[in-house]
Amino acid sequence: MSTDDDSEQLITKRDFIFIATGSMAVVGAAAFAWPFIDSMNPSASVRGMASVEVPISAIELGQRVTVKWRGHPIFIDHRTPPQIAAAVADDNAKLIDPQHDADRVQNPEWLVVVGVCTHLGCIPLGQKEGDPKGDWGSWFCPCHGSQYDTSGRVRRGPAPRNLVIPPYELIQNRRVVIG
Repeated sequence: MSTDDDSEQLITKRDFIFIATGSMAVVGAAAFAWPFIDSMNPSASVRGMASVEVPISAIELGQRVTVKWRGHPIFIDHRTPPQIAAAVADDNAKLIDPQHDADRVQNPEWLVVVGVCTHLGCIPLGQKEGDPKGDWGSWFCPCHGSQYDTSGRVRRGPAPRNLVIPPYELIQNRRVVIG
């Protein structure tokens, strides 16, 4: 003969078993998935490149240099007075991603941008002598034809945004610390 207390106790034991089993399944799935999730973190070599210091005093006027930071190319452009004037003159032009030149540089002579096209992540041409530089004389992405001006602003093509400005600090026009 069973009483109501026994049936309530069975339901409570059954609920406990279901909850315990479900909890163990969740813990097991998390323990199984963690190594895969953890493998997506940056490697020690990338974390070690959290910042990079570049001496820029030897970069001549009009010269462009490419350095690596966190696996991305960084374009450092020692802009000439005509390039600066063109960038400032285009502040009020019809731009795909409007931004003033003064908001993109710490010193007008030095432009520092991540050298990755904002359309599909290609590396634009224009850093080397003889590279096509597009109608605005700076960078040209050959994959889909995006063109950037002397301030790294997108002027033509499918790129939705300007070249990204990395976090950097210009120190006495002798070096730049990126990151």
